Amino acid sequence: MTDYFDLIKQRESCRNYKEKEVEKEKLVACIEAARIAPSACNGQPWRFIIVNNKDLSPKISKCLQDLGMNKFTNNCPSFIIVLQEKTDIKARIGGKIKDQDYAPIDIGIATAHICLAATQQGLSTCIMGWFNEKKLKDLLHIPNSKRIRLVISVGYSADTTLRSKVRKSIDEIAQFI
Repeated sequence: MTDYFDLIKQRESCRNYKEKEVEKEKLVACIEAARIAPSACNGQPWRFIIVNNKDLSPKISKCLQDLGMNKFTNNCPSFIIVLQEKTDIKARIGGKIKDQDYAPIDIGIATAHICLAATQQGLSTCIMGWFNEKKLKDLLHIPNSKRIRLVISVGYSADTTLRSKVRKSIDEIAQFI
C-alpha cells in the first residue's frame, strides 16, 4: 500500500489523457471513497453521475469547453459529475445557527477522496469548476432544481513524469501558537 504522503504528492491535475478506457470497478472504488467521506451531521449532500461511455464522454467534454476552456478533456474517457443535494435537517439548522454552508465543504472533502482513490489506483484526475451547467443538465437530463458543483475528469495520464508542485511555504499558510 502506498504511503499517504507519497499518494498526495503523486496526485496532480491531469491535462493529457491516454485514449484508454477506465475500468468500471476503479470508478466504483472512487465513489466508495466519496461515500465514506465525512460530512457535517452525516448529511452527505452529494450525488455523483459517472460517465464512462465512449459515445457520451466527448459530449460531456464539449460542455466543459465553454469559452475555450478545458480543451484537454477531448481525450478523457470518464467524468464524474458532482451534484449538490439537500443535506439533512441537522446540518441545515446547524449551518443557519453558525452562518456556515456545510454542503460545499462536504462536497470538497468527498471530491478529494475521489481524486486520492483514483491516484491510488493508477488513474489521474482534474477537478473542474468551469463548465456550461445548462448544457450539462440538458445532456444528462438533470433537473433544473439540482446544482452541478464540480466535474472531475478521470483517466490514465499520457504523461510519465510528475510536475513539481509550486505551493506557498508553510510559514505563509500556517500560524503555530
